[in-house]
Amino acid sequence: MVIAGLVPAYQAEKTVGDVVRGVRAHVERVLVVDDGSDDETAAAAGRGGATVVRHDENRGKGAALLTGFAALARSGATHALTVDADGQHLPGEIPRLLEAAEREPTAIVVGVRRKTGHAIRGINRLGNAVADRLLRALAGRAVPDTQSGFRVYPITRTLALGAQGRRFDFETEILLRAARADLRLVGVPVAVHYPPVAERVSHYRPWRDTVRIVRTVGRVWLRPGA
Repeated sequence: MVIAGLVPAYQAEKTVGDVVRGVRAHVERVLVVDDGSDDETAAAAGRGGATVVRHDENRGKGAALLTGFAALARSGATHALTVDADGQHLPGEIPRLLEAAEREPTAIVVGVRRKTGHAIRGINRLGNAVADRLLRALAGRAVPDTQSGFRVYPITRTLALGAQGRRFDFETEILLRAARADLRLVGVPVAVHYPPVAERVSHYRPWRDTVRIVRTVGRVWLRPGA
C-alpha cells in the first residue's frame, strides 16, 4: 500500500496550510486540489508542503476528488487519505483510519464523526440525516457517515465505480455504488473539531446540495449503469 493525502480545497487560505502540515505528519505525500479559489489557497497549501493542482474554475468537491485520485494514481499511490481543508478533521485521528485501511486494503474506510456535544445547524443536521437514512434504505445495509470527507479510498477500485456526481453528492454516491458492488465499507468513529456556529465557513448549500444528493442517489438506484 502506498497512501497519500488528498485535500480538496476551495477558498481555504486560512486553514489549508495547517491541514497539510497535520496530514504530512502521518503520510509522506499530500496533494491539494485547489478547486478554482480566488484567494491564496494554492500558495498556503504549497507553503504547508503540499503538491498543488489547480482547477481554473470551481467544479465541485467531487470533481476535485476525482482530479486528485487520477493524479495520485499516476504518481504510484494506491490509496488516498482524504481530509477536508477547513480543519474539521483532527490529525491525531488519522492513524485510526490508516490502521483500518491496512487491515482491509480493498475497503473504503470512513471516519464516522462523533457529533455529540457540538452545535450543528438544524438544516445541516437534517441534510445529513436524510442522506444517511436514504442510503441505508437503498443499500439494504448500514452505510457509514455519508457526508464525512475523512476517508481512505483504494484509488483504482474507487475510480472503477464510475461515480457521476461532481459536487457534494459524490461522497454519498460513491458509498451507494460501493455497497451495490459489494465493496466493503468500514466505519471508524473519530472526534472532529467544530468551531462556534457563527465562525464556521461552509460551502455546502443545505437545500440545493441536499436535493442534488437525493437526485443522484435516485438516479443510481433506478439506473445502476448511469
